[in-house]
Amino acid sequence: MSRSRRDLGAWGEKIASEYLVSRGYQILKRNVHTPEGELDIVAKQGEWLVFVEVKARGSRTFGSPEEALTSTKQRRLRRAAWAFLEEQGKLEADWRIDVVAIDGTLTQGVRRLEHYEFAVGSEDDS
Repeated sequence: MSRSRRDLGAWGEKIASEYLVSRGYQILKRNVHTPEGELDIVAKQGEWLVFVEVKARGSRTFGSPEEALTSTKQRRLRRAAWAFLEEQGKLEADWRIDVVAIDGTLTQGVRRLEHYEFAVGSEDDS
């Protein structure tokens, strides 16, 4: 991954974290690596454990941020969430996967931010 893509991703995660905190979420962890993949943000909202996938795009050349959430990526997110829950001994927790989609750049700022709760179902269809 190029430095500019990494920078955009880190910027998007920072913006998403600030947005979530402003809405009462508690950020527990960022960039969590599991055997099944990475989780961008692990947060708490009330009793819910929320896994947040952040998709940031500087342009629409390769589609919207939401379009990057393919079925393969959704399966990977579910598996990473389950691995985290198992590792933490929280298999019985109420949890969900949200997506924060951001259009913008480090220099120009946020043009659009959308937060999709329950964006990825908890059932693995593989």
